[in-house]
Amino acid sequence: MTKHKQKKVAVIVAHPDDEALWAGGTILSHLDWDCFIVSLCRANDKNRTPKFYETLKLLQAKGTMGNLNDGPKQTPMVENVVEQLILKLLLNEHFDLIITHNPLGEYTKHLRHEEVSKAVFNLWNAQKISTDILWAFAYDDSDKIYFPLPVEKADLFMQLPQDLWQKK
Repeated sequence: MTKHKQKKVAVIVAHPDDEALWAGGTILSHLDWDCFIVSLCRANDKNRTPKFYETLKLLQAKGTMGNLNDGPKQTPMVENVVEQLILKLLLNEHFDLIITHNPLGEYTKHLRHEEVSKAVFNLWNAQKISTDILWAFAYDDSDKIYFPLPVEKADLFMQLPQDLWQKK
């Protein structure tokens, strides 16, 4: 009898709640995954940090947080700073799948989302993080005309059943 290998998945996001907003349905659809979620901002936020760890329980995932500056001015981060934090927080191992922000940032010009995406892709291209597959969220807000919607013509599009949509 062959033992089924559990898929190791990392989700790398800018903020606590991004994992639920952009990948929550996917994670809930695959509770058999061994999922590790990294949020790069807000580790010292007394409101959002506990909610992040509660969400991990609901998603049956493990994870950790960093504390990148996430102030209202959204001052651009030095590229190397974001990359080094990802390397520090992410388990130094091979993942079957890594999921992260879209280079366009889901919301038009969301700087932290864009920076995280760029850092993940840079690290992957430099072979500093290891994965068989790298996915980026596929949402569009048509330059802030409407709230972000899934891109139905993306390479991979999953329609969530109503019960998972409600749970998400």
